[in-house]
Amino acid sequence: MGWSSERQARSERPPGRSAEAAQRTAAVHERVRELQGVLGAALAGEIRGTELQSLKRAPRRAPPVGHATDLEPRPGPVWAAFLPSRPGPVVRWFGGQRRYARRLAEAEDRFAEAIERHRVSEETRRERVARATRDQAEQQRRLDDALAEQHQRIDEYQRAVESRERRAVSRYFQKALDRIPEPQHFPRRRRVGYVPESTLLAVEWDLPDLSVVPAEAAYRYDKERDAVVPVPRPDQELRLLYQQLVAQLALRALHLVFGNDRYDVVETVVFNGMVESVDLATGRTVRPCLITLRATREQFKALVLDQLDPVACVRHYFAAEVSRHPEELQPVEPVLDFDLADPRTIEPADILSEIDSRPNLLELTPDEFEHLVHNLLTRMGLETRLFRSGNDGGIDCVAYDPRPITGGKFVVQAKLYTRTVPPSAVRDLFGTVLDAGATKGILITTSGFGPSSYQFANGKPLQLIDGTGLLALCHQHDIPARIVPRASAS
Repeated sequence: MGWSSERQARSERPPGRSAEAAQRTAAVHERVRELQGVLGAALAGEIRGTELQSLKRAPRRAPPVGHATDLEPRPGPVWAAFLPSRPGPVVRWFGGQRRYARRLAEAEDRFAEAIERHRVSEETRRERVARATRDQAEQQRRLDDALAEQHQRIDEYQRAVESRERRAVSRYFQKALDRIPEPQHFPRRRRVGYVPESTLLAVEWDLPDLSVVPAEAAYRYDKERDAVVPVPRPDQELRLLYQQLVAQLALRALHLVFGNDRYDVVETVVFNGMVESVDLATGRTVRPCLITLRATREQFKALVLDQLDPVACVRHYFAAEVSRHPEELQPVEPVLDFDLADPRTIEPADILSEIDSRPNLLELTPDEFEHLVHNLLTRMGLETRLFRSGNDGGIDCVAYDPRPITGGKFVVQAKLYTRTVPPSAVRDLFGTVLDAGATKGILITTSGFGPSSYQFANGKPLQLIDGTGLLALCHQHDIPARIVPRASAS
């Protein structure tokens, strides 16, 4: 086509449609930039965590009761205002003196009545002022009592957080994360559960599904159809953009949790990214986990978040499990099921140890505890076999899961501890897994694990179940149990 023909074609193209295509393309590109900058946007803001003392309300003064005019005494009647004028000399000659005397007597009566009215009025006013003063004092007392009660609640709340009490810390981080704004069309559901035995915070965070990534790469004007038509985005690019978004959201969650940890109560974070969607094969609502990772504070502090590749970081540094086919809602197995950290399942209604009839696991013997674990695994549908003490090579129990793909042979160790399980026990379990040719190693304890143990377990076929997780499993499978240190047990 010659230069003149090309110019003619351009002149015949409706300029409005071309501009519309360019505008819609720019909007798509801007949306992709927003998705690629989710982590960067979080890093741009300052995160300090809530200083609980700042939640204390300031003192308030009770408003005055009654009218301000009541506070000042009203002036009494003045005789000069009632005193009649004296008659002149001429008037006095014609009976004016008698009339004056009569008016004077009447004035004296009116003055006396005015004085009495003023006395009654002042007495009534003083009663109103006294009543208003009492009412104001009572209202101020109620305000002061409410303020003292609110300050006491804040102090108790802070002490509970600093003491790493399960519900207090869970509440603190739930409120902190609930305040985090989300981009448009992102879900806002998130749950947190604190595990004091392991200073671990489990976070279950709902992610947007694949539809959040624009399916169109651009728009163009189709002259033959006289329409603006989309240019489809390649499937591979869709998946890569979505995986990058999911990885950013996971790292953002770690950044938010550790950044809000003003009282240094969390050493390890478990992040489970969930997606609520509809399974097209069944039409049912499903919530698969598309990414799961575990990170310690020490690991996280080593990151330079504004320079790393989010996908490479979560996969290789944190050994995260990431769905390889998120468009098909292909799930991954969480490193820690949120239900094993949910304080609502760990602490049922009867939380006073003095009247709690559930058996205290810390009062069991080691053999009894192993039998309890064996019973629990059996109720979970596993085929189990106990080993005699001393002949197990580090194995207390072997469990077999008959399910295909996810099943296999599991070696189980049970630790009836009140102190944190040392990292050496986790390393020994991994060696046992390798020696036994097992699919997975499971370490169950009544206490907790430290960051080093979790860091070692990342990316390995190891499952660490602390006291909180054990109680949750017992609760799920109708095994009454509690864990109360002997000093405070009934």
